[in-house]
Amino acid sequence: MFVDQVKVYVKAGDGGNGLASFRREKYVPFGGPSGGDGGDGADVVFEVDEGLSTLMDFRYQRHFKAKRGENGMSKGQHGKNAEPMVLKVPPGTTIKDDTTGEVLADLTENKQQAIICKGGRGGRGNIRFASAKNPAPEIAENGEPGIERDIVIELKVMADVGLVGFPSVGKSTLLSVVSAARPKIADYHFTTLQPNLGMVETEDHRSFVMADLPGLIQGASEGVGLGHQFLRHIERTRLIVHIIDMAATEGRDPYEDFVTINEELRAYDETLLDRPQIIVANKMDIPEAEEQLAFFKEQLTEEYPIYPISTITRQGLRELLFEIADQLDKIPHRITSVEEAPEHIVYKHQPEEVPFIITRDDDGAYVISGQKIEKLFKMTDLTRDESIQRFSRQMRSMGIDDALRERGAKDGDIVRLMKYEFEFIE
Repeated sequence: MFVDQVKVYVKAGDGGNGLASFRREKYVPFGGPSGGDGGDGADVVFEVDEGLSTLMDFRYQRHFKAKRGENGMSKGQHGKNAEPMVLKVPPGTTIKDDTTGEVLADLTENKQQAIICKGGRGGRGNIRFASAKNPAPEIAENGEPGIERDIVIELKVMADVGLVGFPSVGKSTLLSVVSAARPKIADYHFTTLQPNLGMVETEDHRSFVMADLPGLIQGASEGVGLGHQFLRHIERTRLIVHIIDMAATEGRDPYEDFVTINEELRAYDETLLDRPQIIVANKMDIPEAEEQLAFFKEQLTEEYPIYPISTITRQGLRELLFEIADQLDKIPHRITSVEEAPEHIVYKHQPEEVPFIITRDDDGAYVISGQKIEKLFKMTDLTRDESIQRFSRQMRSMGIDDALRERGAKDGDIVRLMKYEFEFIE
């Protein structure tokens, strides 16, 4: 089964907790703090494996959670960092954030890696908090939470040549004739429900990868028929080979077919039509095809190389393959997809993250939320008074106390943060 798009949840490992401990060794007076830092949590890393050709591994497992770092130990020993979680994907994989739509990675080369979720750093042990004023602190941090997100993984076939055209014009048959690929072929529309790849070699020993892609119909750019399931794969091809049923065996006009398909490509991404395109007039073994081809050439408003062929009699295939190879020799191997960043760096204004938000629950309690304050809270060791006092100072320095007073909070009111409740005290 060919899987080319899947949505999964990934979470990097949390950092290990720091330790609050003190040296208690014989003959060592005033041992002092000895709690070590926690280890860093595991990153979630995606890596290209050229042996894969589908996203099938993600079809049945949709949740991936990396390991957390090891907790800090006594005698100042640092906890062990967790090993990264490496998930293998085929070449041509694009990874997007499902919430924002941001492209996180575009993986095309073997062994190429991208960190999709960064692991949390380890919490600091009480050695880190020792100072002249407080030489024996009982403060230690919990590990920083690892990043978690829902992502969409898309596979876009990596091929030099993409065959486009209406269903049943002969794309699969052409691929089966010129390569060792054996796609399913039948006399009904949408026989091809997934891309098929074939390695083609010309008589002068030049080779290229050709993709038979699912047939397009009018409205495909809006999702009609196979829609975007087809169009995402054409983005990476360097050359478009447009196959037309020149015998009009299904009653359609060949020129209207040509215009319709190109309009769908333009509607999806205008830059697709900037790529070289070869017109293949197929089914020339049928008597009506010659007359239709002459009329087709009269209607063309732009110049395209046109190659009459017959996949049944093998007429014109040798010349077509030579032309494809010649065209590919002139085209750079790296085609910039519509989602890739430009070569120069673009700096965009990023609004400053709101450190906290205060709302009211139905029972009148004040609710504090926000990524920054929740992260600080998770890293606070609530079993130690010094850690709680430190967190209170952090809240005060962020302006939360003043903000609560402005919202009308009074002595004794309930304040909620995540699953915990506190009492507001003046």
